[in-house]
Amino acid sequence: MAMVTSLVSERPVVIFSKDSCCMSHTIKTLISNFGANPIVYELDEHPDGKQLEKELKGLGCKPSVPAVFIGEELIGGANEIMSLHLQGQLVQLLLDANAIWV
Repeated sequence: MAMVTSLVSERPVVIFSKDSCCMSHTIKTLISNFGANPIVYELDEHPDGKQLEKELKGLGCKPSVPAVFIGEELIGGANEIMSLHLQGQLVQLLLDANAIWV
């Protein structure tokens, strides 16, 4: 888990993704449209992608992508992000992590 832990400490929003995953693209677009500037790690292009994917699965990410961390906390995948958005809670999480400003 050390590699994932180190990477998620770099920015308020970190997304682990795969270039070929349409749900990853949707989540990246949604979060970016709120004005956040997430750092995105494409596991299918990253040199340590297989190790990162193994660590994400160890943290409970099933499927492993997209995996969204906000404020260094694992929020979850597409279902969790979309649920938070529909409940009106995603923006507040982004604000609390200083990922966006109003």
